[in-house]
Amino acid sequence: MALDLSMFNRFAVNFQAGDIIFCEHEPGDNFYLIQSGRVQIVKIIDDLEKIIDILQPGELFGEMAILEEAPRSASAVSLDTVKALEFNRENFEILMKGTPQIALKLLKLFTKRIYDQKRRFLILTLDDPQAKIADVFLMLSETQPVSDNSANERTFMTTVEDIAHWAGVSPSESKRILGHFAGQRRLEIFPDKIIVQNINDFARFVSSKRRSQVSE
Repeated sequence: MALDLSMFNRFAVNFQAGDIIFCEHEPGDNFYLIQSGRVQIVKIIDDLEKIIDILQPGELFGEMAILEEAPRSASAVSLDTVKALEFNRENFEILMKGTPQIALKLLKLFTKRIYDQKRRFLILTLDDPQAKIADVFLMLSETQPVSDNSANERTFMTTVEDIAHWAGVSPSESKRILGHFAGQRRLEIFPDKIIVQNINDFARFVSSKRRSQVSE
């Protein structure tokens, strides 16, 4: 979503590749809108550092500090040279009052980011790597328009590396698991897309894994 925020250039900040923008659990009173470069979001889960997102220009991060007044739920690290707009509670209120059209677009971005973040955390709570991979396809399916609701086949314009990123596993592990699913004829792998034969099959598989975790 393109936003014309040139009037807020006085709030611009720059980070070099590898800079820690903020750390998990520390207090926060500002959030960022990326203008250029990429930012990696990292969270400690079961004493292991997991990459939960890689954000692109036009995306927000750190917004929960404004919305919930809570400590940082994850760490943010710049992957490239990053230029961003930094908003705190005071200048965010100026933005909200002075440019309501832009404020509305930002609030829509907030809503989407919160949903995406919580949905990806849900994937990472699964213990079984195969279930994590399957749940990634369920997540992608939830936001993909379907012309025929009775059809169970889904085509996802994604790659093995993308699936690994969302599932929080290594690319080699992602390739191995996807190859296993392909051998079971549950999906087909192409260079630029993956076709899941029966999305409901994955839904049942993930549901059973979640139930077994709860009962353990």
